[in-house]
Amino acid sequence: MNRVESVIAARAALQLALSPGREAEKKLKEKYLGEGIKATAVDYGGEFLNSLQKVMERAVVAAKRENIVDETHLGEGAVAGATREALSQVMPKAMGLNVGGKVGIARKGDNVAVAIFFAIGLLHLNEVCVGLGHRAI
Repeated sequence: MNRVESVIAARAALQLALSPGREAEKKLKEKYLGEGIKATAVDYGGEFLNSLQKVMERAVVAAKRENIVDETHLGEGAVAGATREALSQVMPKAMGLNVGGKVGIARKGDNVAVAIFFAIGLLHLNEVCVGLGHRAI
């Protein structure tokens, strides 16, 4: 069952990170709640290297605010670790450039997933990247 829940949490986090706006995000969150999935998303933009810590902080704060995790080292650490993993996957493309996009966070049972979807900008040339991290609580 845990393996299935990890896939469900990861899929939900990715869909939230890819959602086009607040309205779509709200509908997804309501849908997921009915399926026993706690989820939220956070927008972010800025220079990638200078914003690593800020992205992690925003993810942890959002997860606590939406009661996805408790205010414990275990809950906060799970979100921070999954966020760090997702950021490490996008780092090769984003290093030294500006990024903008969304972080999706979802929990199903003991599984927490964090997905990052960023557009990477350099003048008028744009690239996109996705990162996904998972932790079990």
